[in-house]
Amino acid sequence: MPATIMIRYGEIALKGKNRSQFEQQLQKNLKEAVKAYQGTVEKIQGRFLVRAPEEYRDLTMMRLSKVFGVVSVSSVKETSLEMEAIKRAALKMAGRISKGEKVFRIATRRANKNFPYPSPEVSKIVGAYLLDHFPDFSVNLDRPNFTLSIEISYNKAYLYLERIKGPGGLPVGISGKALLLLSGGIDSPVSGWLAMKRGLTLEGLHFHSFPFTSQRSQQKAIDLCRKLAEGGGNICLHMINMAEIQKELRAKCPEDLGIILLRRMMLRLAEKLSADRGLKALVTGESLGQVASQTLESMAVTETATDMLILRPLLGMDKKEIVDKAVQIETYEISIRPYEDCCTLFLPQNPVTKPKLEAVENHERKLDLKQLINEALQTLETVLVKRQTS
Repeated sequence: MPATIMIRYGEIALKGKNRSQFEQQLQKNLKEAVKAYQGTVEKIQGRFLVRAPEEYRDLTMMRLSKVFGVVSVSSVKETSLEMEAIKRAALKMAGRISKGEKVFRIATRRANKNFPYPSPEVSKIVGAYLLDHFPDFSVNLDRPNFTLSIEISYNKAYLYLERIKGPGGLPVGISGKALLLLSGGIDSPVSGWLAMKRGLTLEGLHFHSFPFTSQRSQQKAIDLCRKLAEGGGNICLHMINMAEIQKELRAKCPEDLGIILLRRMMLRLAEKLSADRGLKALVTGESLGQVASQTLESMAVTETATDMLILRPLLGMDKKEIVDKAVQIETYEISIRPYEDCCTLFLPQNPVTKPKLEAVENHERKLDLKQLINEALQTLETVLVKRQTS
């Protein structure tokens, strides 16, 4: 018999006339997420039901709990709307509780208002039935050891003991497409995760400086994309070699402006790639004041290199908040692998924190920007990073 898994969503339910579009996108994403486990997805009142072979139940639940738009996931027992059937199902579930967890409560949600018993009455009836069969059980509505939840839908009742928390937010794909500038450090994957939580489909762009840096920095970017793909599906990752641009900057421009000039070149390349790929915004891992290139003055000068919208999800977060989120979404251990990317190459000892746009543009006139951009684009490599199947 297949396992039945209930999916709940939150913010989507508040979308009014557009709600169906959000639900359809979430259903599409859920189907894609469970396809590898032979799962099917069904829409019921305010919920989705996923059915998958019992041997894949845990893997399916784990995957579903990472899909953006999902608030929580539960393995449920499905039964008819007859009260006797509901009581028997509750008895069977309570019988699996360990002997040390004897204090319980019943929580009932009645979506089907035609069901003859209101929610509090269902809880009382089922609770009394359990107490009759388990004399050592007791009820505590405020501090139970376990909660047995009952949802009364239009055709079936669903019972469950646990809720696995999901990321919430909006389903990926509902808010458009953007390009994530993925450095390989701690910040940019977190920024990408937060952008996806708001419904953006992301492609990634990683800049490297091979042979001055190891190719393992590119593998790190791939591994980070694979982790992000768990919540939003496959990600196209683009990689561009910045070595020649960095050599030109080092030879012709002041060292203390090197990072600002490099980031402006990155934005130009990102804009060019976005135009070819139909991407409408850039997503960066910048956090205000965290490093010299992320002062207000530095960001203002840097962003004049492009006309694209730049999204900065981390702008108001401090480093501890970012690290905590990286640990939570399981990108931290990948990000701290000791492999340099191009941003750590030729770092100036005393970078300018309040650059002047006129001075930056004067130094850029020493460079053949068009040729450098075209040559860098010739190094472009693109890989499709798929979510893991186990």
